[in-house]
Amino acid sequence: MAVHDAMDVLSGKWKISIISSICYYNKRRFSDILNDVHGISNKMLSKELKELEINKLVKRTVLDTQPISVQYQLTAYGMTLKTIINDLTAWGLEHRKVIIGK
Repeated sequence: MAVHDAMDVLSGKWKISIISSICYYNKRRFSDILNDVHGISNKMLSKELKELEINKLVKRTVLDTQPISVQYQLTAYGMTLKTIINDLTAWGLEHRKVIIGK
């Protein structure tokens, strides 16, 4: 059940990429994540960030700027995924070498 529970929280096309963007840069604004995660719409990014926030992986902070901007960062609990993200990155690079030789 543990793997099922983890996949339930992290499933979908976008969540790992969103977490990766925030993890790599530590703090990201909505528009920065939107630029990092190619192909995601504003609406989908908003939905996924809300789900990550509900699951206590991401913290949302409204900045006192003009215009108002929102910043996201991983919670302490979300930071526990950093090793997994780094491992997935390393595996993805190795997989690319195996498949296409680059």
